This record gives sequence, structure tokens and C-alpha cells, in this order.
Amino acid sequence: MHSTAPQHSVKLAQNSIAPELSIIVPTYNEKANVGELVRRLNLALGDIAWEVIFVDDNSPDRTYETVKQIASSDSRVRCIHRIGRRGLSGACIEGILSSAAPTVAVMDADLQHDESILPKMYEAIRNGADLVIGTRYSGEEASSQGLSPIRQWGSNLATGLARKFLHLDVSDPMSGFFMLPRTRVDAITSKLSDEGFKILLDIIASTPTRLKTVEIPYHFRQRVAGESKLDSLVTAEYLGLLCSKLSGGFLPIRFLMFLIVGATGIAVHLATLQVATHAFGLSFPSAQLTATLVAIAWNFILNNQLTYRDRRLKGIKFLFGMATFYAVCSLGTFANVGAASWLFEHEPNQIFAGLAGAILGAVFNYAASSALTWHK
Repeated sequence: MHSTAPQHSVKLAQNSIAPELSIIVPTYNEKANVGELVRRLNLALGDIAWEVIFVDDNSPDRTYETVKQIASSDSRVRCIHRIGRRGLSGACIEGILSSAAPTVAVMDADLQHDESILPKMYEAIRNGADLVIGTRYSGEEASSQGLSPIRQWGSNLATGLARKFLHLDVSDPMSGFFMLPRTRVDAITSKLSDEGFKILLDIIASTPTRLKTVEIPYHFRQRVAGESKLDSLVTAEYLGLLCSKLSGGFLPIRFLMFLIVGATGIAVHLATLQVATHAFGLSFPSAQLTATLVAIAWNFILNNQLTYRDRRLKGIKFLFGMATFYAVCSLGTFANVGAASWLFEHEPNQIFAGLAGAILGAVFNYAASSALTWHK
């Protein structure tokens, strides 16, 4: 007697419908939103064969458990539960590469993106578009009222910089709501950065040919529940990605973010120096020491929040990390001054020697703090 189990399995596989569209949704503390998002996708997508892949970065609110519970009764819902990995861009890339659907979309779980335009986006892809962007800034239906004033300013700045330096003719390069053929991502996977939030800009800037792009306006809603994955620091992160792309990927995004934070630290140093000397009457050496200590603390806090957000230190690790960062910066100062002095003795050019010392100090601080303060 022959078993019918294999034949039954084959029949089930043949009868199943492969998804035409995969929607990638990165999540972090979105437990209250995922069920509602699945319901809305079901209403919006109609006859399109779709699946949704939630990529969760081990949310403290255990979002992944809610997703898995939904998936147990709906085969269109999948969950990737990431342990020890953080970052929206990395989550999006991982979700896209896990899909077998010919078309992929990326959207947030916070319900601010309007899922009702997904059929229009999908139709544009089927009509030959290489990339379809849901935009908050173009067309009669567009609205960005869900953005805070700081994020609105950051978005405007990002759009202007993208147009000027990367020649991107899109109204919303910081959009987190877009769709494209999966093969477009497959072709540039090795060029994409898994750090940060600006996956759309990374995809556009990493594609060697000009993409046929369609923008579809939508109403950007207010957040319903959960916590935002973006904040006012994301503009600085965007600048880091922009500079990395302009360097042809030679300079890592994290290093550029480290430099941007260091630039803000110079401003903090000078401001503290003025306050210490004029408001508190400290001598210059005392004021300089105070300003240096404050600037190092500022740089540590900002780097912990932004540059190394995927390795963010908390509790006792935060205090230990600050201590090691002070030690690293002290050694970096010696490297800076020592190298600059040696160069000046051999080539008495103050600007060249000073700049070389500063670069060496910055590289040392970045390498040492990555290895000691924010080591994996």
C-alpha cells in the first residue's frame, strides 16, 4: 500500500497561491497596531495576492508574539523576530530578501501610512514603474500634518540636499512608504547599508541607472499608538548617509555620524567656555577643562542616542561606557597633539599639521570607542 501523504502535500502546495506582493513592516513596540494594520491591508488589497512580513527587533512589548498569534490563523502574515540586531534599514533589507514575491512594499506599522493607495502603487509597478513612492508633499491629497515641526524641517532640508547633491527629482526622499520590484533590491544588496533609517534614499542612490519613479500623494495620519522610530536626530543621520553616498561608500555612515556629533560637540565646547569664563569667572585653564569635560559628555550622550543607537547603553553600562569614552577621548587628544606637533616640526604649516592631527584624533576616537565603549 502506498501512502497518500506526499500526494496530499503536493496537492496543497499546488492549490496555494503565491503572493504577488510582499509588504515589509519593521516593528518596535507596535503591539497595539499590528492587528489593525492587518485588518486594513485585507480591506485595501482586494484581489491582489499579498503577504505581510513583520520584522521585529525583539520589542520589549513583545510585538512579535502578537504577530505570531495572528499568523497562526492567517498564512499571509509572517514574522521575522530579530535578536541582537537593531535598525529600520536592516530590518527592511532582511524582510525584502526573505520574500519570494516579485513586488515588495515597505511601510510603517504605526498606521500613519495610508494603506488605501497600495493598489495604485501596485498598478504603477505593473505598468512599468521601477519605484513608486507614497509622498506627503505632492498632489492635492498630500498632507504632512502628522509630522512634528522638527521632522517637517528635517524633511524639507533632506529633500533640498538630495536634489542638489544626488540629483534626485523626488518630492519626499525621506519617505518610508514605497514599492518596487524585488529584483531592483537584489541587484544592489551589497551596496545597501543596514544602519539607520533612510532605506529609500539608499536604494535610489545605490542604483547605477535612473529609476522610472512614480509618486502617489497620500494623507499622512497622526500616530495611533506605540512609539516613533524616528526623532529629531534622524536629520543628522540622513546627512551621514548623504555624505557616505557622495564618497562612493568609502566613508562608513557610522564614522560620518561620529564626525557630525563631534562637530556639535565643538559648539557645545565653545558655548561652555564662554559661560564658564564670563558667567562664573573661571580662569581660562579651568574654563577650558570644564568645557572639554562637558563636550565629551555631550558627544557620548549623542553618540549613544544616534551613532550607536543599535548598541545603545543603558543603566550601569551607560556609566561604564561614559568612563571608557572619557579615557578614549583623552588618548585621542594625545594622538592628535602628538601627530600635529611631529608634522609641524617637519613641515611648519599650521593648517596642515592641525588638520592632520584632528583627523588622526577623530579616527582614533572612533575606532577605540567602537571597540571599547560600544563593542558588540
